Amino acid sequence: MSLSKAAQRYALALLENAKEQKSVQDTLKDILFIKDTVEGSKELRNFLKSPVVKPIEKQTALSSIFDGKVSKDVSQFLGLITQKGRENILEDIANAFVNVYNEEAGIITVEVRTAKPMGADQVKELTAMLEKTTSKTVSLDLIEQEELRGGISVKIEDTVIDATIKHKLEQLETKFLESSME
Repeated sequence: MSLSKAAQRYALALLENAKEQKSVQDTLKDILFIKDTVEGSKELRNFLKSPVVKPIEKQTALSSIFDGKVSKDVSQFLGLITQKGRENILEDIANAFVNVYNEEAGIITVEVRTAKPMGADQVKELTAMLEKTTSKTVSLDLIEQEELRGGISVKIEDTVIDATIKHKLEQLETKFLESSME
């Protein structure tokens, strides 16, 4: 996902402030709460992006939703972005903050697709193997896709390792089609 430069700048500024206040973990927890709240409500996303709704109404709404549930610094940050007319990119700022935090903490998110749920031992073993391979702390994003039929697909940044049965069947089909044309 491509995040705007403004979202990146706000995220970096928030992280720097959190470091100064020695509250990085609390800020991360608050931002994850905001991110989940915004992503979980289509109405809130549309409300924040609407050019018809006045900034003061957006600021009031954000205050009523998050005040008392997030730290004072994060609450002030929400006020700042509404003052600057950037509440429409709140979700992007939250995503950018998580990305910047993960990069700085040496955490990499790896997308894993399987046809069936993985067992706890399999997840643990895969995580250990990926951490050894990448030399980073790995956070798995597990996705089940029944149409894969079996096997596993692992996506690390721009690299995809596809060892699914669906992929193998597609390769076999291509090979047969190429050989029949000769």
